[in-house]
Amino acid sequence: MVQVGIVGGAGYTAGELIRLLIFHSKTNIDFIYSTSNAGNKVYKVHQDLLGVTDLEFTKTINPKVDVLFLCLGHGNSKVFLEKNEFSETTKIIDLSNDFRLEKDKVFQGKDFVYGLPELQKETIKTAQYIANPGCFATAIQLAVLPLGKNEKLKESIHVNAVTGATGAGTSLSKTTHFTWRDNNFSHYKPFTHQHLGEINQTVNRLQDSFDSEIVFMPNRGNFSRGIYATLYTTYEDSLEQAIKLYKDYYKNAAYTFISEDEIHLKQVVNTNKCIIHLYKHNNKLLVTSIIDNLLKGASGQAVQNMNLMFGFEETEGLQLKGSFF
Repeated sequence: MVQVGIVGGAGYTAGELIRLLIFHSKTNIDFIYSTSNAGNKVYKVHQDLLGVTDLEFTKTINPKVDVLFLCLGHGNSKVFLEKNEFSETTKIIDLSNDFRLEKDKVFQGKDFVYGLPELQKETIKTAQYIANPGCFATAIQLAVLPLGKNEKLKESIHVNAVTGATGAGTSLSKTTHFTWRDNNFSHYKPFTHQHLGEINQTVNRLQDSFDSEIVFMPNRGNFSRGIYATLYTTYEDSLEQAIKLYKDYYKNAAYTFISEDEIHLKQVVNTNKCIIHLYKHNNKLLVTSIIDNLLKGASGQAVQNMNLMFGFEETEGLQLKGSFF
C-alpha cells in the first residue's frame, strides 16, 4: 500500500482528497496535518466522514511517506517545504500555484512537472514532483489544447467562466457569506486572474506562434461547486472538422469527453470529468468546458496524477458517479 501524507487537511480540497484516498484500493493515509485541528477527529471538520473513518488530524509529519499532498493556500507550500524535509523517495503533489510556472518549477532541487494529464501524461508518469493545475486553468486549457496543438489559434481568445462558492475556499470574506452569494452574481479579478499565467504558458508551449491575447473574465456563481467556462476565437474550418480535431486529441483521455449535445454543469459535479461542447457561428468557434472545481479542478486530478506516477490504472479510486438531482 502507498503511504500518504496530507498537509493542510481542513480545507475543501483536502476533504475531497481524504474521501478519495480512504476508498482508494492502493493507498493508506498515514497522517493528515493541520495545526489548527491537531487532535480532533477528521469527521469533526469533514462531517460526512462520520462512520467512515476515525482518523485524527495531527501536527506531526512522517517524512518517509511515499507521497505527500500539499493542500495549502497559495504561497504556503514553499514555506512548508522550507521548514520540513522529506525522504528523497517521497513524491510530492502540490495543489497550490507555487510551482506551476516555469520560473518557479525548480525549488530546493525539486523539479516540479505541470500535472495536466491531457497535456503531458508520459512526463507525469516519470515525475517525482507535480504542480497540480488550477481549477479555472484546467477547464480553460482543456477547451483550447486541441486548437493549440494543431496551430489553429489565429486571433485573441475570449473566455468567460463561472465558478461555484467552494472555489473561494473555507475562509470567510464579504463575498463568500450565504447572504451575499445567494441570488447574486459578480465578476472578480477581470483580465488579471492568476491562472492566466499557466494558461498562457501551456498555449505558448503548444503553439509558439500564438502572439494574441487571452482575455479572461472570471465570475462568481451562486452555486456550491463546478466551473462553466465558455471561450470563443476565430476559426476558419468547419464545425465537423473541429469536432474531429477535438475527438482525435482526446481519444485516449480518461476523463475528457466531447459532447455533440449542449452541456450543463450537473453532468460533471461530483465526478472527475471534463465535458466539452463545440458550436460554430460564422467564423467564430465557441467552446464550452465544464468541470467540478474540487475534483477535476483539484483533488480528483491530484489522485489521477498520483495514479500515473505510481503506475496504477489512471482511473483507480476515481470511479465517481455524479448526481443529476
